[in-house]
Amino acid sequence: MSGAALGIEIVVVFFLALFLLHRYGDFKKQQRMVLFGTLLAWYLCFLIVFILPLDVSTTIYKQCVIDHEEHAQSPSVGPGISNQTTGNATVTPTASIPKACYKPWSYIPNGIMPVFWRVVYWTSQCLTWLLLPFMQSYARSGGFSITGKIKTALIENAIYYGTYLFIFGSLLIYVAVHPQWHLSWYELQTIGITAANTWGLFLLVLLMGYGLVEIPRSYWEASRQGHLLIKTYFKAAKLMTEKADAEENLEDVMEEVRKVNESIKYNHPFRKYIDTILRKCPVEYQEKMGRNVDDYEDFDDKQNTYPSERSLVKLHKQVIYAVQRHNRTRVQWQILLDQAFHLEDVAKNETSSSRQFVHSFAPTEPPNWFSRYIYTPTVEWYWECLLKQWFYRVLSVVLSLFSVAVVWSECTFFSTRPVLSLFAVFIQLAERDYNYLYIEMACFITIFFLCTCVYSTVFRIRVFNYYYLASHHQTDAYSLQFSGMLFCRLTPPLCLNFLGLIHMDSAISHQAKEQTAYTSIMGSMRVLSFIANGFYIYYPMLIVILCIATYFSLGTRCLNLLGFQQFMGDNELTSDLIDEGRELLRRERRKRQRIEDGENRRREWRERYGQRDEAAARNRASISEMKETNYAETLNSNTNRQAKYSRSGSQSGRDCIELLQDAEPLDFNSETITEDPLESTTNRHAGGRYLSMSSSQSRIFDDV
Repeated sequence: MSGAALGIEIVVVFFLALFLLHRYGDFKKQQRMVLFGTLLAWYLCFLIVFILPLDVSTTIYKQCVIDHEEHAQSPSVGPGISNQTTGNATVTPTASIPKACYKPWSYIPNGIMPVFWRVVYWTSQCLTWLLLPFMQSYARSGGFSITGKIKTALIENAIYYGTYLFIFGSLLIYVAVHPQWHLSWYELQTIGITAANTWGLFLLVLLMGYGLVEIPRSYWEASRQGHLLIKTYFKAAKLMTEKADAEENLEDVMEEVRKVNESIKYNHPFRKYIDTILRKCPVEYQEKMGRNVDDYEDFDDKQNTYPSERSLVKLHKQVIYAVQRHNRTRVQWQILLDQAFHLEDVAKNETSSSRQFVHSFAPTEPPNWFSRYIYTPTVEWYWECLLKQWFYRVLSVVLSLFSVAVVWSECTFFSTRPVLSLFAVFIQLAERDYNYLYIEMACFITIFFLCTCVYSTVFRIRVFNYYYLASHHQTDAYSLQFSGMLFCRLTPPLCLNFLGLIHMDSAISHQAKEQTAYTSIMGSMRVLSFIANGFYIYYPMLIVILCIATYFSLGTRCLNLLGFQQFMGDNELTSDLIDEGRELLRRERRKRQRIEDGENRRREWRERYGQRDEAAARNRASISEMKETNYAETLNSNTNRQAKYSRSGSQSGRDCIELLQDAEPLDFNSETITEDPLESTTNRHAGGRYLSMSSSQSRIFDDV
């Protein structure tokens, strides 16, 4: 099994990152480089989280081997000797005989983990500090060529990169001038890693303090159906405002596109840019603008003023943003409607005596085998109306206990004698019996909970419309890459913080123990003692203040005072938005009900009268065929009869035969038509003439 667990987790984590990217990104519309960069960033961060427990168990096994070797080489303790008496003094053995070391099932051979961590860590750091910021500006640029996008990205990131180069150069000059510091390349590398982890730890504590309180509270609120429905009404009112704003913004941008489209003709040098912008517009606007373009007109530089290339680049950027925002709000509105209707159905079915869940609207997709045989209406009623709320309450209590354990351990993990960190106690108890499976599961559950608190906050936070992760393929390229940058910056300090909680980081615990391969890649933090012995130990204690502020919703209250509408139970504005959202959902329910009633009536009409209509159609078809057959037979008999008596020289018969055999209609001039069209042969052409053969050539195109 050596290395097999590592390979399995590498494959599993890849598909997990791919699934999340498919949920938030759009594989069909977004650029391949954006998707690849985001996938690589997420994959490397998740890989660190999943592989670190294997590194911990392997390190514990190596420590056991080292203890056995030291015990075998120690001369003070012999086999079977418990103590020795010399005069009046009793010499006690320095160490007890350790148990036999058992190799873990997921043991990773020497030399693999250091190389693996080095590749993963430095790749993630290159992504977060170099590539992803550049790709953000490149994807958001409105340039029409690769060169233009690269130029825009370099200009936008000049300040960003210049700031870091200035700070790094200043520190480098300070170290070079300082007489007491003689730092090698390894120590300079450690200083850079420490600076990056310090920045990540600063942001980590802020996000974790929010998630430790908000995640258990969100599940507790989900168990209260009435409260959740009221909050959904509030979200509906806010989302409708955002949706209307997005539609208005799209209309304004499309109006600008229409003006530019009409001013720049087909042979203008900038016409290719207009075509690129039009391809980014919605289909209905493309069709509307296509009908209003007169491509046969040439442009004239002397009479008209045309937009510059820079203004077209800006317009292209506005179109991309407006279309993305409009599509996102439209999809989110439909999702929120489904959630609200489901919650209203749950409230109605709670008082049902039949104990079968009844939906207000029929599902759009046909039922599968799971809903037919397992998740029946009875099972759905028990789950939605009875069991789900209790399950969420129990889960909320369990997550609250985890949060309390994390807060306690963050405040006491620096204490090694006695050991106060709860997670360190659990790992050390399992280490005595070398229960590697328990160690790996305890490490995985702990670090998974910490990552959930941090990453869920990254997925929930929203910086206006600048950064916003939306599910159902509605996240833009900038937000995807920004989340990848955050993950790469937060994951290394998160893992170091976890190793400190379980006392596996000697820079914090100050214990002479075997270091994990991950810690060896990070380097010794004692190069900067004021960070290792000060910031890394005391700054995580601020998580208590952040948890208290989150529990009392201080941030929400501050945002509400600043004018950003937040859900506050005792606020008048919140009550108004709840009433507005309830009315909006009532209106949408009536609209959807009318649509469904119309479809049901059409379906019933087809089922009831479909066979009768088909029989009538078949009868009409057979009757028409019979009429056509009789008419053809009559026509043939008349033709034969007229041919039989053609020798008699009857002029009227010959005219009738000519009229019947004439396949093309003649356009006659009404001014020359006589009263008797069947005249003698000499006067025949006076009754009518072709307009195309008319002597008046000036009116030849009157009908065009």
